[in-house]
Amino acid sequence: MARRAERVGELIQRELGAMIERGALKDPAIGFVTITGVDVTADLKQARIYYSVYGDAGAQAGTQAALERARGFVRRELGQRLRLKATPEVEFRVDRSIERAARIEQILRQVRPAGEPGTGVAQGEEEDGEDPASH
Repeated sequence: MARRAERVGELIQRELGAMIERGALKDPAIGFVTITGVDVTADLKQARIYYSVYGDAGAQAGTQAALERARGFVRRELGQRLRLKATPEVEFRVDRSIERAARIEQILRQVRPAGEPGTGVAQGEEEDGEDPASH
């Protein structure tokens, strides 16, 4: 049963991404949103949709509120598009993994000077990957 929930989650992610891309969610408060993942319970009754938003905290808060307002619409649209016996209840959650990864990378760059192993920057090479001698 877990495999079915995984497949339904992938379908929801794809369809919701297409809906956002095509402008089906017309609320102007919805910023630049990316659906990063969907977890569906084994009984297919609930779907937790993870998303990230490009922008400052104000844009993120506005997008979160707009997505909450659109929950019923999103569920109805998904039900029509996916043709499931029962459409899961949707819950939107901000995916902070990208922010965490960027913060960890920033900390690692502060801790290790350029050129040390593990930084991804070779000795004598600039961060953009070009050899400074080639300029």
